[in-house]
Amino acid sequence: MKTWLTRLALLCFLSGQLAAAGKPNLIFILSDDLAQGDLGCYGQKLIATSHLDRMAREGTRYTQGYCGTSVCAPSRTSLMTGLHMGHSPIRANREVQPEGQKPLPAGTVTVAQILKSAGYATACVGKWGMGMFDTTGSPLKHGFDHFFGYNCQRHAHSYFPKYLYRDDQRFDLPGNDGNTKAEGKGATYAQNLIADETLKFVRANREKPFFLYYSITLPHGTFQIDDQGIYRDKPWTEVQKNYAAMVTRLDADVGRLLALLKELNLDDKTLVMLAGDNGSSFDPQSPQGKLFEQASNGLRGFKRGLYEGALRQAALARWPGTVPAGRVSHEPWAFWDFLPTATELAGAKLPAGFKPDGLSLVSFLKGGAAPARDYFYWELHEGASLQAARFGDWKAVKNGLSAKTELYDLKTDAGEKTDLAATKPELVAKAEGIFKSARTEHPDWPLRDRPPGKGKAKK
Repeated sequence: MKTWLTRLALLCFLSGQLAAAGKPNLIFILSDDLAQGDLGCYGQKLIATSHLDRMAREGTRYTQGYCGTSVCAPSRTSLMTGLHMGHSPIRANREVQPEGQKPLPAGTVTVAQILKSAGYATACVGKWGMGMFDTTGSPLKHGFDHFFGYNCQRHAHSYFPKYLYRDDQRFDLPGNDGNTKAEGKGATYAQNLIADETLKFVRANREKPFFLYYSITLPHGTFQIDDQGIYRDKPWTEVQKNYAAMVTRLDADVGRLLALLKELNLDDKTLVMLAGDNGSSFDPQSPQGKLFEQASNGLRGFKRGLYEGALRQAALARWPGTVPAGRVSHEPWAFWDFLPTATELAGAKLPAGFKPDGLSLVSFLKGGAAPARDYFYWELHEGASLQAARFGDWKAVKNGLSAKTELYDLKTDAGEKTDLAATKPELVAKAEGIFKSARTEHPDWPLRDRPPGKGKAKK
């Protein structure tokens, strides 16, 4: 009897190992404020991004990959929860003192939780921004086995912080000034530790399926870098030199991670996706925007708005042998699609009663068409409550509760220059119906107008 039970246990163990062996590793690299126009594969001429350009050649580049919304915490929440802004528990950046942001509520379903239940090792390395460790929003309470980096996005404004976190334990970085100005300095550039930690996690978990959420802070301001490298002698401002060096540093660290996957023979077992968490952080008319031509793709708007320049971001996927190499896709998808995609790839099941807003992209990633859907929906509560919806090639934007609804034909006017609302009342009515039906009322996120005397939405 004992021998039989031992054999049965061994068979169950081996069966589990075989099942796990068939599951791809999943890496989602989320870059903070990376714009499409920052990368060579999207047309950038002044900033070197050779590794990401190669990633695009070896995989698929998306021109209409949409973020969750156009600022940090809610966009990341959408990625983690599979919910768009009409249902997300976090719909704006909201700080908590002395450190942290409004936390994810208890019971929130995350992609890490689902993957962990399917046998994945899980880690968040970089920046979290969805709740400190003593709150309901701790990453360690939402499916992550391991955390390393910044919890608070305000703290992450310094690349020479006085401390970071390993899991929920703070450790100090002697010699750093914690300065959040461009001239910040210190003994330890935080990204050095963060990049090394990603490699450690992959090496430690190479024998089993893993999910790495690499939430890299580059190239978000404050614009600090430990080495301007090839840009040191450029006739640019210090901020411009630093920004370019930050993008190139991001590129190099992604290159190190891809090289490790190849070294460990994990290349064809690993889906790597990369995206910015929102569109450009620079006004196209700013010195940085003009120099780097981030708006050269012709899109309108930037961070904290809901025009295409704020919502479309750099987006790449690479999985040799599975994701087509050299493909450029112009079909739309959004952050809230990642959770159902990961769930399908892992052979996992959604928790009972949970229905994400997103759709699985598995067939699309493999070269098929994007999944059909009725609409995309965004909102943002920064001063005024902004709303936007896309249905087919039509895009509607409403910059405040009392603002008129604008309407654009993205098929012929991706730059949203010509408002067709006056000539298409039936489509405006459809958009306004989506604005109402796509959202669930939430006491923390009521729709409101911009306070008197405040500026207009970003163009």
